[in-house]
Amino acid sequence: MTLPPPGALLRGALAAAALLALCWFVGGQAELGRIDPALLLPLWPLPLTGLAWTARRVSGTERRATFIVAIALTLIGQALLAAWLAGAFPWLQLVLSAVGGSAAAVGADRVIQAARPRLLLRAPLIAAAIFGWFAAAHGLLALAYCAPTPRAAPVTMMTSLPLRWSGGDLAEMLAEGARDDPALDRIARGGPLQLVDSLADHPPARGDTVLLAHPPALAPRDLVAIDAFVRGGGRAVILADALSGWPPRHPLGDPRNPPVTSLLTPLLDHWGITLAAASDAETRPIAVDVGDARLRLFSAGRFTQAPPACVRIAGGHLLHCRIGQGDAWLVGDADMLFAPLWQPQPRWAAHLRRADTMEWLEARLRGGAARGWLRPLWIGAAAD
Repeated sequence: MTLPPPGALLRGALAAAALLALCWFVGGQAELGRIDPALLLPLWPLPLTGLAWTARRVSGTERRATFIVAIALTLIGQALLAAWLAGAFPWLQLVLSAVGGSAAAVGADRVIQAARPRLLLRAPLIAAAIFGWFAAAHGLLALAYCAPTPRAAPVTMMTSLPLRWSGGDLAEMLAEGARDDPALDRIARGGPLQLVDSLADHPPARGDTVLLAHPPALAPRDLVAIDAFVRGGGRAVILADALSGWPPRHPLGDPRNPPVTSLLTPLLDHWGITLAAASDAETRPIAVDVGDARLRLFSAGRFTQAPPACVRIAGGHLLHCRIGQGDAWLVGDADMLFAPLWQPQPRWAAHLRRADTMEWLEARLRGGAARGWLRPLWIGAAAD
């Protein structure tokens, strides 16, 4: 086996270091808390074009060796980081990145060689090609990370959170138009959604899912209706916040604001469940892993007592319970719906999400666990 020339090794190693740093700081790995090698895909052309320029006067054989070294070292570095930071070997993402890197290397080499000696005159075309690759790669990643919509089971929802017509006061809504909160809009896009103020007056049909997102004080007949629905075989997701951090829309003390703490204690007591408030030390959002999904919670309470039919998850921040013939997921936090905790940045890039909150919630509500071809590889993930 013949080793690459020293020049190829040096150039390739420098390019690999630049690619790893670029993906970590610019590609979103550090900011999103993800070590996905697939995030390399949009970034290959820029450093590889620079590598092609530095090697433009060497032989074709040495140029190929230089690119092979750069791509191989980059992928090895990504694999080691994934194993170290997430305890996983994302072979599918590595294969996708390898194919993308190889294509980018061939394209960069041909463009630079064809542009000599009038490179400056063709610089705008090279820049346009790099930008086009960047956009196309993000489009491909959006498709690869996008999960197909689960079967559209209807959802009946009760909440006190300001999710509907979240534009502000009446004057602002008249000026700008009423709009729903991003969380409500996301849930509604997944299938039929009905917001109600009483489950006794609007009982969910068999096969529906009930979502209680930090609801207001419920009448006894509503509590009875919820209990009967779940025990009869229904599915429920309950967000019971012991200390809500949701920004109030109205002045403090206004009864139109969501309650500060959960008012579902009578129902939880009936089920043998106790919710404790968050620790005073928790002043920042926390990430918890449920299976391979990451949720971001804020001032989340813990379920300190539960019957044997319940499984405590993520240190007690979540419960999964069999209640009668039904199934209930309980989360000690409703702030998880707050858009800044889960929305991607930029918002158009859904594949660059900072949490799986809405994907996880949608799977619990609609039934099943739809998955895309690729899944985020969360740093420090510790599945329960």
